Amino acid sequence: MKHILDRAKRRFLNVSVTVLAASAMAPLTCLGAVGRILTPRQSTGPFYPQAIPLDSDNDLVSITGRAEIAKGQITHLLGRVVERSGRPIVNAQVEIWQCDANGRYHHPWDRREAPLDPNFQGYGRFQTGADGAYRFRTIKPVSYPGRAPHIHFAISGHGMEPLVTQMYVAGATENTRDGLLNRIRDRAARESLIVKFETQPDVPGELVARFDIVLDG
Repeated sequence: MKHILDRAKRRFLNVSVTVLAASAMAPLTCLGAVGRILTPRQSTGPFYPQAIPLDSDNDLVSITGRAEIAKGQITHLLGRVVERSGRPIVNAQVEIWQCDANGRYHHPWDRREAPLDPNFQGYGRFQTGADGAYRFRTIKPVSYPGRAPHIHFAISGHGMEPLVTQMYVAGATENTRDGLLNRIRDRAARESLIVKFETQPDVPGELVARFDIVLDG
């Protein structure tokens, strides 16, 4: 089983590099002549880890020392962190955290009765390179009472103002009822947080989602 997981991790890296290269060639969303839409700020929420897990890499589906992978639809989450001018932000730390496929966070404050998936990492981080790119392997987020499916993001780095935001799933029926999402009154800004999860020939049976993060700079 360990050999299978090792092959899966290698495949994740190979697939991510291929898809990320294509992603880097695609234009970022623009707002007319004003420039790229700044990524809106959102709440950190109550479930940011109290302590960073020992396994905190960018593969949330496979945990070191465990023989099984996480439940849920595997997703390659890719994008770039850039300034409004389009200049890539190098060495930015991108953190993500989300609930597992049962709708529960790896956090002591989440006391919902849903079972906790022990094979889901729940949190990951990645440092952007020269092109501002990041990548994660995770699962497609699911809803839980009161919230649309979402993934939390935190971006930080030397000399920059940290940003916390959330990314949502295009087509999720819960989006229209999510209070945090709809608190963003500007339609273009709100829609910039809603991302398509799509199939790709390079990743049969898995999904790819691209979320570019634009900071004021």
